[in-house]
Amino acid sequence: MSASLDVMEEEDRSAHLAVVGLACRLPGAANAAEFWSNLASGVESITYFGPDGQPRAEPPTERAVGEAVPAFGLITDADRFDAQAFGMSPQEALMLDPQHRVFLECAREALEDAGYDPARYRGAIGIYAGGSETDYLSALRARRDLLAGASDWQIRLATGVDFLTSRVAYKLGLRGPAVTVQTACSTSLVAIHLAAQALLAGDCDIALAGGASVHVPPRFGHYSEGGPLSPDGRCRAFDARAQGTVGSNGAGMVVLKRLADALEDGDTIRAVLRGTAVNNDAAGKIGFTAPSVEGQSRVIETALHAAGVDPASISYLEAHGTGTRLGDPIEVAALTKAFGAREPRSCWLGSVKTNIGHTDAAAGVAGFIKTVLALEHRKLPPSLNFERPNPEIDFEHGPFRVNTELRDWDTGGHPRRAGVSSLGIGGTNAHVVLEEAPTLPASERSRTPQLMVLSAHGPAALARAVERLGGHLRAHPEVDLGDVAWTLQTGRTAHKHRAFAVGQDTQEVLEQEGFAPQMAGERQVVFMFPGHGGQHVGMGRELYGSQPAFREAVDACRAHLAPLLGFDLGSVLHPDPTDAAALELATARMGEFITGQLSVFVTEYAVARLWKRWGVQPAAVVGHSLGAYAAATVAGVFRLEDALRLVLERSRILASLPSGAMLAVPLPESELAPLLHGGLALAAVNGPAQCAVSGPAAEIEALQARLMERGVESKLLRIPGAGHSPLVEPSLAAFTACVQRVERRPPQLPWISDRTGVAVTAEEAVDPAYWAAHLRHTVRFGDALNMLFAGPPGVFLEVGPGRTLATLARQNPGAGPHLTVATLPHPADNTSDAVSALTAAGRLWCAGVAISWQGLHGGLSRRRVPLPTYPFERQRYLVDAPATSTTVTAVSPPPEPEPMDVPELPEDEVVRRVATAFAEVLGLARVGLHDNFFALGGDSLMAAQVIARLRPHVATPLKVKALFRAPTVARLTRFIAESSPA
Repeated sequence: MSASLDVMEEEDRSAHLAVVGLACRLPGAANAAEFWSNLASGVESITYFGPDGQPRAEPPTERAVGEAVPAFGLITDADRFDAQAFGMSPQEALMLDPQHRVFLECAREALEDAGYDPARYRGAIGIYAGGSETDYLSALRARRDLLAGASDWQIRLATGVDFLTSRVAYKLGLRGPAVTVQTACSTSLVAIHLAAQALLAGDCDIALAGGASVHVPPRFGHYSEGGPLSPDGRCRAFDARAQGTVGSNGAGMVVLKRLADALEDGDTIRAVLRGTAVNNDAAGKIGFTAPSVEGQSRVIETALHAAGVDPASISYLEAHGTGTRLGDPIEVAALTKAFGAREPRSCWLGSVKTNIGHTDAAAGVAGFIKTVLALEHRKLPPSLNFERPNPEIDFEHGPFRVNTELRDWDTGGHPRRAGVSSLGIGGTNAHVVLEEAPTLPASERSRTPQLMVLSAHGPAALARAVERLGGHLRAHPEVDLGDVAWTLQTGRTAHKHRAFAVGQDTQEVLEQEGFAPQMAGERQVVFMFPGHGGQHVGMGRELYGSQPAFREAVDACRAHLAPLLGFDLGSVLHPDPTDAAALELATARMGEFITGQLSVFVTEYAVARLWKRWGVQPAAVVGHSLGAYAAATVAGVFRLEDALRLVLERSRILASLPSGAMLAVPLPESELAPLLHGGLALAAVNGPAQCAVSGPAAEIEALQARLMERGVESKLLRIPGAGHSPLVEPSLAAFTACVQRVERRPPQLPWISDRTGVAVTAEEAVDPAYWAAHLRHTVRFGDALNMLFAGPPGVFLEVGPGRTLATLARQNPGAGPHLTVATLPHPADNTSDAVSALTAAGRLWCAGVAISWQGLHGGLSRRRVPLPTYPFERQRYLVDAPATSTTVTAVSPPPEPEPMDVPELPEDEVVRRVATAFAEVLGLARVGLHDNFFALGGDSLMAAQVIARLRPHVATPLKVKALFRAPTVARLTRFIAESSPA
């Protein structure tokens, strides 16, 4: 059984850490799930090579002393990389050591597995890791002709192990310590120890820890009698036939947090790290490279003490286990000494090196991840190639026995605990104690629709991300959709290509035709508030029940209106759907002019408050007739209680008018105006051929008949009154006095008038005469749209019931690049309010509008859950060593470059030289006139290369800072022209 949270409360867990994420690329496994599948199935992931250098099925025959052993643990795509995902140019990716690339991808995947986006995490994220020395530096130096004049310093930066962690910190935006560790084979477990110490000391709040060892092509070792390498390429840890290990590529990374923080933050806790220790053998051994019983036993004892556990509670030990004749017996002797007297054969022993070989600097983290996965699955995977014990190891009487089959990890009701050892040549030893994760209360199942968001650097990667998420949801129906949504929203970086889906449950999400992809850009949002006509009983009911911001706003309005109306407006908006009498009364009242108008205003105000809680702040507001009062309130002109009084008075005036009506007419104003006589008035001009007429009911009926005779289909509107017509004139003085009595302030943000079609001035906003004229004169919403559409591409968001204004905006000829979105559904739509609002939020997010995910979830606590990580689109970037045939590089960048024949500048010699310099230094086939050098992956060192290439060919004395000020071909060419001597 796992440790319960209650039990853990009884002990001091301030020094305990949580493993909240992990990622790995190991032989035969592109990720942790594949790694566990191989471990559980007893797969040996070593590749054997024939004399021709090609992989073969059979292991090699034993080698003579000095011969190379043609066996190695390979990882997939070690020579491939997604440069675009990390903002790198092809040239930079080509120079970057494959070890750095694999490690960089692994670090990103680990953070995503933990559910954290560094850009949004407020705390400090540190990284502690190390790598192996590779031969890529030599390969680059031998093929400088491929490197576009890169300096030796650039090549060292791209290959040096010293820069492994700092490059991750730079590319991922990590603000905590970035420390490179180098202790040979124990590097990555020592890195985990240092990360743990940093968390406990408060140096960071999240720590990445791990290591990498990636050699492309694989580096074969040579057999020597008594040496570390197996002559047949098989690692037989603790076995009588053990002769050594086999080399492998690999990388692994774990994400650690303080346990208390992980519990509070709703993280998925994969295991608890109870204690760690590091030491050195010192001089008490036969030689520098020899292991030491005393040194190893001391580090284990120290780790057990730090963990505060009885050695007898450890039921599995992941050993260093290299399968050497000298090392294995010494390691078991040290373990036995550290564990003291305990029941014989009571602790299982294993070594991951029998599965994947020795991954050098990544060996410790590989064993660590194996053990975490075993704790998660509550099963012990077999240690391979063990038949008869090494005669130098007394397994019969000692506390350990090698596990040779997949078995349930049964501990008789006690918490599962394990130790992991990693021993470095030279004597730096590390040991950690792991415990299974505490049993947490089940996440409360979501009962409301959820918004899933995904993004990627390109459309193909986005499609793969959608496919992978769908597969994950099908495979894990037990995962709460609210937790999935929260993890996707807060734990992933938002890229340019985006998609979303909304669903009540997993099946609803999967049944959608697919996430609709969009391209994000920088867009400002305009709030559009509709007028009378879209109201209906039950509008906003789901939002009232699930969104505190919406509910608080509605309740505030209800409290202000109750003494004025003599009844609770809530009984009209959201009556009990099971009470037929209440529904009938609500429907009748909603049909009344006064209640209907107030209901529209209250809903608009509540939706506006909801969007603000969701992080969406309007750049401008515009209203249509009644909607102008909500727009003015959001702009800060009226206090809420004053706006409600004005809407109430306005609706009473309109309700008291003689029988009137409004007619929608699909004609231009110029054609309609000559037809208006008597009491008829042009009430609204909503577009080039979208008008409304207001007046006495009989005259409206007659006009409709005349239009029918002309073949014009008109439509009576659901507005039982004749606003914006001469019928209101007798009431204007009274309404002016009403406005005079309330507090009025200048607008705090741009508010476009639906009367004048331009921005309302501070003087107009506070002038009662403006509001009286607004009640009488024509609504010129089409003019307001025309003014707003003249600006940069934006999002026009209807904030209220229905989609009338979104439709008008979409039909306007100026809509062009603008996005129109409605928040709430039309009464005839078979869509819930919550689904409609979340769909609107998804559309805004896809367009590039930032959303407050905490606000969207209404303050509910959600958990981060493991989900598929970013689907890298890898291309081959590799400079092969001279002895190995040809060199292959990626020849085209992932983004499509802009064509060179843009007309702003002539295709002269300077343009061609600048464009060529950009392309050659970045490793691109071509660049466009307006492509930003740094956005394509350039950096300061590459900028210096560009300037060096240009100096001999231009009269201007160019300096590197010129490229920072003019980072495109067009701008740099213009700078050169303007700076050249006359």
